[in-house]
Amino acid sequence: MVKPRYSSIGKGGMKIFNKEKEKIPEIVRKVIAESDIILEVLDARFPRETQNKSIEEFIKNQGKKIIYVLNKSDLVSSRKKFFLFPSIYVSSKKRTGGGILRDMIKREAKKIKKDKITVGVIGYPNTGKSCLINLLIGKSSARFSSEAGFTKGVQKLRLSPKILLLDSPGVIPPEEYSTIEKSSKKHAEIGVKTYDRVKDPELIVSELMRKYPKLIEKFYKIDANSDSEILLEKIGEQKRFLKKGGEIDADRTARLVLRDWQTGKIKIK
Repeated sequence: MVKPRYSSIGKGGMKIFNKEKEKIPEIVRKVIAESDIILEVLDARFPRETQNKSIEEFIKNQGKKIIYVLNKSDLVSSRKKFFLFPSIYVSSKKRTGGGILRDMIKREAKKIKKDKITVGVIGYPNTGKSCLINLLIGKSSARFSSEAGFTKGVQKLRLSPKILLLDSPGVIPPEEYSTIEKSSKKHAEIGVKTYDRVKDPELIVSELMRKYPKLIEKFYKIDANSDSEILLEKIGEQKRFLKKGGEIDADRTARLVLRDWQTGKIKIK
């Protein structure tokens, strides 16, 4: 059994650090240190929620350039102007925006007086970093999976004779390493914690209904009066998700809704 690592926080006690959670940010710091340009990959549906502001601050303090890449643009019905510059919408799945992003990288690379340029790719888990790299280099050289946390180490891939790409594991801000309800809801909403792994899917669906009632009701063609319990009851009846005795299986129904949400079947306008 691996013992947890400890770090002093003063006379009053000790703080326990999970070894893997402590390790991953160190990998990303190394990627940033080695990189001249950083691509921060965001989910186009949740650009603000998938920003890692603590890492952005570290990058800017290092004097490095950030390009904001809004991936999964095929999952939004309309594209609004992003609030940070430079930024670009791409879809790794539909293979759109890759050429424009390559040109953007090359333009920024020309401003740097070095023979070889390194571009680091960072972002939350499951924002599609490895798929984006495959789009940029035109072939499947980076391993990828739809499950959050698949990439465990740093991969180095060549974009051009002069430009090298560094893939990195997905990173959650340290303040979100918690079982606090707010973080759990956010991680489920943006797909960091997948629908089959959340502890209370009904709570997550309730939060989604609070934010997007008309969108969800329209998708399922159900009038639930913005009530998540009514929504789950009616979907459960339609799908025949029943327990013994004819009671609706709310957990299974909620996971279906969450799966439709995370996989982009329910598109945000």
